[in-house]
Amino acid sequence: MRTTCTAVLVILLAAFPVSARQSVPQFYGHEPFVTASPGAMKYGLYGYDNPALLTYVHQPDLYLTWTDRNGSSGDFNRWGIFAAAPNLGFGMIRLKTPAGSVTDYRLSSSFGNRTFGAGFGYGWSGGATDVFGRERQITMGFLVRPLRHLSLGVAGQQTLRSRSRMLYTDLAIRPFGDERLALFGDFALQDPQRVRDGKWSAGVVVEALPGIRVFGRAFEGDVYTAGLSVNLRRTGVTVQRRVHGNGGDFQVYGVRVGAYDRNVMDSYIRKERDYLDMNLLGHLRYQRFRLFDDSNTLLDVVGAVDEARRDPTVGGVALNLSGISASHEMKWELRERLRAFRETGKRVVIHLDRGGITDYHLASVADLLILDPLGNITLEGFISGNTYLRGLLEKIGIAAEEWRFFDYKSAFESIAREDMSEADREQRRRLIDHFYELVRKDVTQSRGISGEEFDRIVDEVGLLPAGQAREHGLVDTLGRWDDVREIIAAFEGRKKGFVPRGMLNERQQPADGRWGEPPRIAVIYALGICAMDEGIHARKLVKDVQRAGRDGRVKAIVLRVDSPGGDALASDLISRALKKAMEKKPVIVSQGAVAASGGYWLSMRSSRIVAAPNTITGSIGVIGGWLYDDGFKEKLGLRTDFVKRGAFADLGFGATLPLLNARLPDRNLTESEHEIMRTQILSLYDEFVRYVAEGRGMDYDEVEPHARGRIWSGWDGLDAGLVDAIGGLADALRIARQEAGIAPEEGVTIVEYPAPQWFDAGVFMPRLFGVEIRKTDPLVEEVLFRLRQNGLPMPLLPLESVPVE
Repeated sequence: MRTTCTAVLVILLAAFPVSARQSVPQFYGHEPFVTASPGAMKYGLYGYDNPALLTYVHQPDLYLTWTDRNGSSGDFNRWGIFAAAPNLGFGMIRLKTPAGSVTDYRLSSSFGNRTFGAGFGYGWSGGATDVFGRERQITMGFLVRPLRHLSLGVAGQQTLRSRSRMLYTDLAIRPFGDERLALFGDFALQDPQRVRDGKWSAGVVVEALPGIRVFGRAFEGDVYTAGLSVNLRRTGVTVQRRVHGNGGDFQVYGVRVGAYDRNVMDSYIRKERDYLDMNLLGHLRYQRFRLFDDSNTLLDVVGAVDEARRDPTVGGVALNLSGISASHEMKWELRERLRAFRETGKRVVIHLDRGGITDYHLASVADLLILDPLGNITLEGFISGNTYLRGLLEKIGIAAEEWRFFDYKSAFESIAREDMSEADREQRRRLIDHFYELVRKDVTQSRGISGEEFDRIVDEVGLLPAGQAREHGLVDTLGRWDDVREIIAAFEGRKKGFVPRGMLNERQQPADGRWGEPPRIAVIYALGICAMDEGIHARKLVKDVQRAGRDGRVKAIVLRVDSPGGDALASDLISRALKKAMEKKPVIVSQGAVAASGGYWLSMRSSRIVAAPNTITGSIGVIGGWLYDDGFKEKLGLRTDFVKRGAFADLGFGATLPLLNARLPDRNLTESEHEIMRTQILSLYDEFVRYVAEGRGMDYDEVEPHARGRIWSGWDGLDAGLVDAIGGLADALRIARQEAGIAPEEGVTIVEYPAPQWFDAGVFMPRLFGVEIRKTDPLVEEVLFRLRQNGLPMPLLPLESVPVE
């Protein structure tokens, strides 16, 4: 398609009738203002010459240029002003002559991407139109950059009254694949010229230092230009000399303001002058809504820390952790990125008003830790337990039966038991020991206190007000977030600038540094219960996996799993789609707080699995259970009756619970039905273990001892061969780049699936008739989930299995 665009344009232009009148300005008529061929340097004249170039504009920009044809740098007999924003451009050129003045205007727009773009422009004239004639014209342009080394542009103009037309094409080559050197040539053909009579030019652009560009150009007819463009962040100046073989030399000047550009100040002069300012108040989510949502996301926050680490202008990061709400695993991930930031010699300053043990674990990485004077730190340790519903269910007339064939598979305990089984107690104990040891190791290393002192604080003190926390060496100073800038100035010995995430160097870089679309990595989120139409929404999510697998622009897939499992069908639907995608590209799994049972099923068919040390993984096993009526419907005054055909037709039939949209079966299973369910559970378990062995490249007998429904920490999962590396989402992305053969210095585009929703409708409906709308109680949700999945063998983790502070 791209190769035919030029031909299509030529055919369209050729279709117009030929006119002898040449009222459309020739392309080289505005050439004095152009430093090089439009596609060779920056954005040309912001769509005035080729509107397709507007696809590369990343921020609003304004450029004023003029000539000194009459011998003075203040000569404004010929000048132009050009403005652009992403995909939109406006240009105006004014020319004064003895016969009068005329002004040409042009509006342009574009669409497409950095590999292929198209644009449309509309122009008109004003001023002494009685002398030069009133005219309207349209411009069409295309830009093709299939490689980072090659740029091809085509533009055509057609006047609407005189029917004159012009075709222009330019070719530019970057031998090194970046902005340092570009060689270019162009050719313009004005109707009714023949091809051999067209005009050409060729030249070179050199950017040896960031933002400092030297350019030269030769035209047919013994005309040459040479010039220099110097850019300093959001401003720039350009000077070029135009030399004619027969005399009439003159200068062209230009001033630019607006968009950020590469520059020597940020690269070599403004070393580590600023602090990255990040306020992490609120929930740290995976995705935010597109509208009315300023939540922080994990990918954005850890990405900003890594970008600040590479930014030569940033010397530190200041984080406000007051009011942060995130999983224990997300806090560990952020801590690891901050630790890597510190290893470069840059500073980390953290403010906290109050927090528990995982909040303090994150905050302890700081070079300077500030606690609110009225705040406190709670080092209470970890606990893991369940709420057991059997007694409650018996009282209301609901019976529960657990189908458990593996000691550690405890997902139905909260429904069918009154206390914790010894097997569940054993695996939970090891899990919280690992959680505790992780925090103990990191805090003692960062704060310079002994392990014994840490244990004593946890076991004998627990709650530490601000003053006591400072006395124990847990914080460095006391202060409010509003005072952080002054505290940092005292800490650094001089004042520092503060920049938001959006002002980081990498987030402002102009798109012209790389021609063509950068490679893509798809990040796919599988979050919540494994179910077809809730939780991970497998029926929809599988389409996202398939789309990413087919997309040739996507070079690798990272699946982020945060799921306790659920329906084996939902898990396997995604898992098999990932396996198919892996035939074309690497698939890396990043496990979040929980990626166990069905969550591990999602993970097992992949190139690599990355887990945090405090990830809950494994739980390779299957369990089932049955809830049925034992007097409940009688207590509510409900009765049921039926007719049937088929021995098992009434299995699952029962009263529909009012307001809950769930059915409670009338009876328990018979002995033969129990045997059927036992066979199904054991068969599904055998398949699960076999699938894990295939996905992990292990033997069945290597996997099975680590299965049996047991949960493992990320550390244990690594030792057992269930995961490949300890790390977070950033590490998974780094591995994905390596597996896809993407160079470390090459930029990538992260594409997230599922596509974020537009907005949260709940924001606009917090109350109904003055009554606050609340979500269903978690215990009720658990019972309803069990009823909806009643009798199904499930790879499921206990829903209250995550240790808490």
